[in-house]
Amino acid sequence: MRSFTLIIFIAALLVCLAPRPSVAATDVDNSKQDIVLGMSTALSGPAADLGTQMKEGVLAGLEQANRAGGVHGRHLRLIALDDGYEPSRTAPNMRRLLQQENVVVIIGNVGTPTAIAAIPICDEQHALFFAGFTGAGVLRRTPPDRYVINYRASYKEETGAMIDALIDRAHLKPRDIAFFTQRDAYGDAGYDGGIAALKQHGLTDENQVLHVQYERNTLAVENALATLLYAEHQPRAIIMVGAYRPCAKFIKLARSAGLRSIFLNVSFVGSNSLAAELGDMPANVIVTQVVPYPLATELPIVRQYQSDLKDLDRFATPNFSTLEGYISCRALLAALDKIPGAPTREGVIDALNGLGNFDLGLGEPLHYGPDDHQACHHIWPTILHKGAFVPFDWQDIGDLLREGAL
Repeated sequence: MRSFTLIIFIAALLVCLAPRPSVAATDVDNSKQDIVLGMSTALSGPAADLGTQMKEGVLAGLEQANRAGGVHGRHLRLIALDDGYEPSRTAPNMRRLLQQENVVVIIGNVGTPTAIAAIPICDEQHALFFAGFTGAGVLRRTPPDRYVINYRASYKEETGAMIDALIDRAHLKPRDIAFFTQRDAYGDAGYDGGIAALKQHGLTDENQVLHVQYERNTLAVENALATLLYAEHQPRAIIMVGAYRPCAKFIKLARSAGLRSIFLNVSFVGSNSLAAELGDMPANVIVTQVVPYPLATELPIVRQYQSDLKDLDRFATPNFSTLEGYISCRALLAALDKIPGAPTREGVIDALNGLGNFDLGLGEPLHYGPDDHQACHHIWPTILHKGAFVPFDWQDIGDLLREGAL
């Protein structure tokens, strides 16, 4: 018994005499823990390029902030899960991110169908769905959903810019314009925006406008093309709301069949991937963008983006999608910097709503407020030239149509 008591005494003495760990080693102060962001995106499947690039852009912004000491001393971390651009995979990813990983913000998810699956879970968990890579109207309600805040211009604004240029500058009639869209919420959002713009230009019957579709995550575009080719009035311009591979296949087949329309794509198509698929083919292809040209180094945000992207991956090539991820991340960082303590889900939303007018060096005004959950409304048109998309001026669209008719 005496020996047992002696052992207990010696053990207690050793604990008392042992060096105490530093505060940093046992830090449980929430204000010094990592700020963890979440992303459910397409890292496989037909939209994988967009998901991978969006993720890379966000990481470039986060790593730059971490090199500068983080946000008020807190390290930033991103957990990205693959949903393959399928809504059925998005929901469990969102549950894991919000309920198990306890992320403070969801950032940069790719796609409209997947956003429709994700947003109700964000609402339920009182977590922000920020800067989704989609321009769908479901993310742009009036008044805005507290838990949905966007960076980019809407598909309605993108297709509206196309329609304005085709009618006001190229002097087309509504029946000269057709739509090729993905058969889902993404395609519907682009088509509805285009029809709304056409009605502003006098369209009274949308049945006058040819609309063909294909199924998501397929390359089955032949029936859609056949409908266009056998139409009584062939279109002179085709507005495309789809993924890059089916859009590229459609354009190639249309050109081979002798269709001399111009092709106008919304930003979600993914410019780099579309250009790689089309190569140097002589097709008049326009893509509207929601960020500046990623080689426009006269803009401060582009210079910083290029530098931070190279620091993340020295082999990375600047492109529109990584730039969008980077700008979105910078906007979020501007809000996080306004929070004096540990950021909470509700606190991040309040900080973004409190930014008001702010400048990230895009050359365009940005604004957030309780009644304004879309920072940017500007559209940058680009055109395929020598295997890449470069800046385009809408005033030249009439000449483009005349060249295409030759």
